[in-house]
Amino acid sequence: MRAAKSSGYKPAEFKARLNRMVKNSILGILCAALIPGASAAAADTDVSGHADIRYIFVHGLSGWGSYDQTYKRMPYWGMLGGNLVGYLNQQGYSCYAASVAPEGSAWDRACELYAQLSGTMTDYGKEHSERCHHERYGRDFSTDPLIPDWEDGAKIVLFGHSFGGATIRLFSEILANGSAEEQNATDTEELSAFFSGGQGERLFALITLAAPTNGTTAYDMHTDPAFDAEEVQVSVWDSWMGKLFSSRKKAQTDERIPEDHAAYDMYIDHALALNSRIATLPDVYYFAVPCSATTEDENGNHVPVRSMMEGMFSKTSATMGRYTGTTAGGFEIDDSWKENDGLVNTVSAMAPLGEPSVSFDPETDSAESVKPGVWNVLPVYEGDHMSLQGGLTKINNIRPFYLEMIQMIEQLTSVS
Repeated sequence: MRAAKSSGYKPAEFKARLNRMVKNSILGILCAALIPGASAAAADTDVSGHADIRYIFVHGLSGWGSYDQTYKRMPYWGMLGGNLVGYLNQQGYSCYAASVAPEGSAWDRACELYAQLSGTMTDYGKEHSERCHHERYGRDFSTDPLIPDWEDGAKIVLFGHSFGGATIRLFSEILANGSAEEQNATDTEELSAFFSGGQGERLFALITLAAPTNGTTAYDMHTDPAFDAEEVQVSVWDSWMGKLFSSRKKAQTDERIPEDHAAYDMYIDHALALNSRIATLPDVYYFAVPCSATTEDENGNHVPVRSMMEGMFSKTSATMGRYTGTTAGGFEIDDSWKENDGLVNTVSAMAPLGEPSVSFDPETDSAESVKPGVWNVLPVYEGDHMSLQGGLTKINNIRPFYLEMIQMIEQLTSVS
């Protein structure tokens, strides 16, 4: 399972697509255009024919899923390359694309994911909603669940891209171990089954993809008084493109406390604090896929590889590639943090710091060598932060990667 090389369209075809993209408008994390027909592959329907596993795909910051209208025109999973989830369904795997709050905290997103999977009303928790100053209940999925028959006990495998990685890890923690805070604050008859825990046996595997598991300097470097991010110069084009996507997301202008937004968890200190609340479960298989689209220069800094890096990420990438420092909490950001995918440090997208981990290469290592309760870190994928989504202008065929990942996971069902 080697990193797929980016392959562009022919100039005329790409120009036509780009013109349509600009004409229709720019949306989401990739400023993706609403292009009719972009998801021409099969719809997200269940055509289970393999192991009794449901594969759930959870998008990242500013992303979207199958409950969103944008997904029908531009699938987050696949982008211009077509609907990845639909393609995997065509291959006989039961795959689904969740829709969680684009800017929401890992907690809120985990609660929404549970409601979609279980076909229930979203419950953010009595303690959490009161402390964070927002409504306790959200959308009701009882008539429109993401997967059929949650109660049938089928195992689930979770793919989380970018901040979706934090989402699925916190989801797994609550599903297995519940929430003591919610249990203490809520009458038994009002407590969501999610916060009761005891459902960890439903989890089979978690796969994080270019995830800021340990935070990202894309946020920390802007709050370090000893570092001037504006000193880093890039081309006018890259600077303009970078303004289309700012890594420093502003909190929503609502009454929620700052801690209840995705941007808060992106800072390294906050990400490490979140990690301390999440256990690596002994019976679950874990995989991490870091990405990189930089190369080291003669000064020991990392610079974007133009053939792989989207222009909108180049400014942030070049700045991250020069940054070292110390967080407010005392964490040292050394040279190992310079390599990045444009938004996330490559080293951060590996295993949670302090958790058991091993290197795992599907090309050379057998499924029999994979053990649960240990993070299996795959070889660094050659691509920028959105390469595993199919890319925008750096078009990338991701279907073989995901198909091989799922086939490998299916092999684990026979050895576990």
